[in-house]
Amino acid sequence: MASLWKSTVVTLEMIKWEHSVFALPFALTGAVLAADGWPSWRVLGLIVVCMVTARSAAMAFNRLVDAKLDAANPRTAMRALPAGALSRGFVAGFVVVSSLLFLVSAAILNRLTLELAPLALAVVLLYSYMKRITRWSHVVLGLALGIAPSAAWVAVRGSLDARILVLTFAVLLWVGGFDVLYACQDFEHDRAVGLNSVPQAFGLTAAFWIARAMHVGMLLMLCWLIGLFGLGKIAMFGVAVVAILLLYEHSIISPRDMRRMDAAFFTLNGVISVVFFGFVAADVLMRR
Repeated sequence: MASLWKSTVVTLEMIKWEHSVFALPFALTGAVLAADGWPSWRVLGLIVVCMVTARSAAMAFNRLVDAKLDAANPRTAMRALPAGALSRGFVAGFVVVSSLLFLVSAAILNRLTLELAPLALAVVLLYSYMKRITRWSHVVLGLALGIAPSAAWVAVRGSLDARILVLTFAVLLWVGGFDVLYACQDFEHDRAVGLNSVPQAFGLTAAFWIARAMHVGMLLMLCWLIGLFGLGKIAMFGVAVVAILLLYEHSIISPRDMRRMDAAFFTLNGVISVVFFGFVAADVLMRR
């Protein structure tokens, strides 16, 4: 039992489960917009379980698939699998259990969430192979997180509204943009081993400009979303705060200096998603 607990803790550290905060607030934004207020605690709880279990399955699967690649990359060689802190069998079991918990939670929500759950699971798992196939794997990762608000809408309403797809596209651009930046750290390694990425294909300077363009596109999508749902000044102020945070994120890193990449990637992006949810939720709740 002690060994099982220790392996579970190491796995949770490996997948950085606390970084579920990246997409979870956007899922909650979708839920609040769908309910035009605060959904029931039961539905919210199940949405959180679906988000955490789907992400946990995806991250553990990614570490499993990329174990050999991680071992060859100095930046990732000390991750749990290449370092021998976990067995492949345990991580595979973790993926299976997380996936089953996700499917069960989706089934409890409503029929449409159950029907769409295998598709969502396929998207988040298959992302792990994309860097072997296309330089635009960052966009697939964006889609994997971007489906969260649309999935939350379906969880609340049992149907899909085209308007919420605008938020899905906004999240896709946001995640894709910061993943392009993060991949710049592995520019030399990816070129050496033949892995695909935007930095590997176009170079560091172009990659930074592509990430900037994607984040500008995200802000435009958020403005469009506010118009589609008739939100007001509070939500628009939230977009302005997100814009300032993105500007700061891009100001602290450059193709010549990526020492603060972790601060840009982990800290600021977590703040961005929480800030946007907070302002949108406040706008929706104060209109009631």
